[in-house]
Amino acid sequence: MSWPLVPASEIMVKRGGSLNPAKFPDETFELLSIPAFDKNKPEILKGAEIGSSKNCIEPRDVLLSKIVPHIRRCWVVPEKGGYRQIGSGEWIIFRDERFYPGFLKHYFTSELFHRQFMNTVAGVGGSLVRARPAGVERIEIPLPPLEEQKRIATILDKADAIRRKRQQAIQLAEEFLRAVFLDMFGDPVTNPKGWKVKKIDDLCEVQGGLQVSKKRSELSISAPYLRVANVLRNRLYLGEIKEINLTQAEYDRVRLKRDDVLIVEGHGNPNEIGRSALWTGEIDGMVHQNHLIRVRVKSKEIRPRFVNDYINSPGGRVQMMKASNTTSGLNTISTGIVKSTEIIVPPIYLQDKYMSVVSKFEDVLVKSRMHEGGIDSSLFSLIKKAFKGNL
Repeated sequence: MSWPLVPASEIMVKRGGSLNPAKFPDETFELLSIPAFDKNKPEILKGAEIGSSKNCIEPRDVLLSKIVPHIRRCWVVPEKGGYRQIGSGEWIIFRDERFYPGFLKHYFTSELFHRQFMNTVAGVGGSLVRARPAGVERIEIPLPPLEEQKRIATILDKADAIRRKRQQAIQLAEEFLRAVFLDMFGDPVTNPKGWKVKKIDDLCEVQGGLQVSKKRSELSISAPYLRVANVLRNRLYLGEIKEINLTQAEYDRVRLKRDDVLIVEGHGNPNEIGRSALWTGEIDGMVHQNHLIRVRVKSKEIRPRFVNDYINSPGGRVQMMKASNTTSGLNTISTGIVKSTEIIVPPIYLQDKYMSVVSKFEDVLVKSRMHEGGIDSSLFSLIKKAFKGNL
């Protein structure tokens, strides 16, 4: 089934008006900003607390973030709660009675739209990258009958709700393990239990990865490799693995071994600097690229899982963030920073006790993530079918 296509320019609000809240210092506003979206609720603020002019918005408007566009942020303006509603200038506003807002929200976060959306971006990197509205205007949007839009949105809402609930369960389990870590070992920043402290370089081998930008088509060995997108905090995403050609010497240098810790070297979000995950050998012959720093334990004083969880703990993250550099909006660390990072070294029996607690939850987490991946795949399949008229 094919539906009519509507240029985004027809439904973008270009002259919706603006308002300077500072002129109404005592009035309360409902502000839909990017930080508010990340918290999943509008900010309720006095005009005096809001820094600059904002866009006038209406209930059922669809807001699409043009800042850091690889993060898919789309928000349907809720019904008014008694205050005037305003939106930050980082939103592109869409409004048209031919479209059901929930349908547009799902379409704007779909891969079908996102690929085109990313072709409109400009900027030097990180938080400075923005989608250009002039480019977005040329993207065409399918226009099914209104009742069909509502039906599609309802199905996708239900699938998305299941995915969100599973994510919440995973987050609760991970929060529990972080609490266990702090209870057993104390705050790594203040080290209240007085554990000995060493540099990671004293306990581990630290090494950068493979430079992927070189011409490699004629090299003899082909191997799967991990990128930044594959290394999340405390887990790996293996749904999309690329391959690279390399020499035998390079392969020997960057081939991963079970229990290697992989640390993300750079990220546009400073809170994601140095996030790490443990390689558990799911794919044979895996190597890693240069934006991932590999830590391989060489001492019997410490366990790889403890190293990984320490790096992901508030104490480890504080050290990474303090020592990071910012270039073109990208926050980065180096192998030198990782080597000089200080880590507490509790007795090995206590680390093993922690490991036994982790292992009991690991099976639950792995199964949940497998289901989560399945739900993500199913949701993607549903979205693809929906916007091709096959749902």
